[in-house]
Amino acid sequence: RGFTSQTDGESRLARVLREKFPRASAIKVVDISGGCGAMYEIHIESEEFREKRTVQQHQMVNQALSEEIKHMHGLRIFTSTPK
Repeated sequence: RGFTSQTDGESRLARVLREKFPRASAIKVVDISGGCGAMYEIHIESEEFREKRTVQQHQMVNQALSEEIKHMHGLRIFTSTPK
């Protein structure tokens, strides 16, 4: 997306994720609903996911965003561990 600034929703979610995953080496939040905040795509790379199955990693993200998810229609989650 270049240098355009994040939407309020994107920066709010990124802030929550940085708090909940302090060891994350990368966090990217993208509003994929055209800017209305109904659907997001989240990419997180964190040491906290090591030794966990993908479903467990996604549960951790869902739990971290449990309040925010109540106001969304959808969420795509991509998790990984640092190489």
